[in-house]
Amino acid sequence: MRIADRWEEYAVLDATDGEKLERWGKYLLVRPDPQVIWNSGHLHPGWKKKNAHYHRSSKGGGEWEFFDLPEEWSISYQLPDEGTAPLHFHLKPFAFKHTGIFPEQAVNWDRLSTIVREASAAGRQLKILNLFAYTGGATCALAASGAHVTHVDAAKGMVGWAKENAAASGIPTERLRWIVDDCVKFVEREGRRGKQYDGILMDPPSYGRGPGGEVWKLEECVWPLIEKAASLLSEDACFFLINSYTTGLQPGVLTYMLQKAIADRRDGVIESDEIGLPVEGGKCVLPCGASGLWRT
Repeated sequence: MRIADRWEEYAVLDATDGEKLERWGKYLLVRPDPQVIWNSGHLHPGWKKKNAHYHRSSKGGGEWEFFDLPEEWSISYQLPDEGTAPLHFHLKPFAFKHTGIFPEQAVNWDRLSTIVREASAAGRQLKILNLFAYTGGATCALAASGAHVTHVDAAKGMVGWAKENAAASGIPTERLRWIVDDCVKFVEREGRRGKQYDGILMDPPSYGRGPGGEVWKLEECVWPLIEKAASLLSEDACFFLINSYTTGLQPGVLTYMLQKAIADRRDGVIESDEIGLPVEGGKCVLPCGASGLWRT
């Protein structure tokens, strides 16, 4: 398992009875986590000092209960290269318990930004395609490391949020290309245009709808998308990463898809692992999905 253990302004402080207590900067949030099936008692003092609590409904969804939390605040993250300025992310609680970033993804920011920096040191600016790019954590990390990133998401609000994060992080605008579009349709058009990228990453949802009402079901749609996206890799491409929060897409499944779509046709290695977050003060690590990476 790859563990996102380099955060300074985020931490899982405790986890029990279906919930986790998190520190986001100076604020404490309680959110549900289906992996926390044990009950070890609410012993951490932070449980009594929470700033907000997301309550899941038995009918689906849920709602926030606020105690003392601003409408918006920020945290930062330092990439492994200390010569890179910290990334800054705007946070705010919104539907489905989210805050604006998935902190476990820092393990992917770290390893992909290292690939980009090595290419930059060799005088090469990588062209990266980020699909289902959300609020731009990976976009900011890769652009800060020297890449030119095409950021694609179907939600206009998420792309706007990503632009705010990029501006807060001081990312040069010439390294960024913002696209509000259905990711599958965008990949198909890029294929017809003959466009190529040196690296591709995607974090597709388990279920969703595109801007035109298109239905996305991961198990049915992800393999055709991987095949189409893999055709956009340049001759000397460096990586292709897919992240999954869907139970059925375990590391072994990700490995097999990357092998069939890419590695059977070109050199490189595949690394597929669970990713997770450490629980402070203990030996527990919360699983947070899986990532598969093909790289040269």
